[in-house]
Amino acid sequence: QGLKPIVSTESPPLSFGTTSKLASDLPATDSFLGKNKVPDLQKLFQKADGLPVHLKRGVPDKLLYRTTMALTIGGTIYCLIALYMASQPRNQ
Repeated sequence: QGLKPIVSTESPPLSFGTTSKLASDLPATDSFLGKNKVPDLQKLFQKADGLPVHLKRGVPDKLLYRTTMALTIGGTIYCLIALYMASQPRNQ
């Protein structure tokens, strides 16, 4: 007896006259996905060490953060200078 499958095991009807690949035809995903890093990253990011989340991975995060802040401050200064220059009348 046992349980009957909910999903039909028949192949779906043809779409646009071509066959599509079935899940059984695709290669195994283990070969190209590699190791699951999510549990390791969860341990790293949930550790209570007083660091903000955006700096927990060390030097690359610090470099990215500082570059982003420098570009933001530089862009703000550039916009203020451009607004100041645009507000001044031109000499003829």
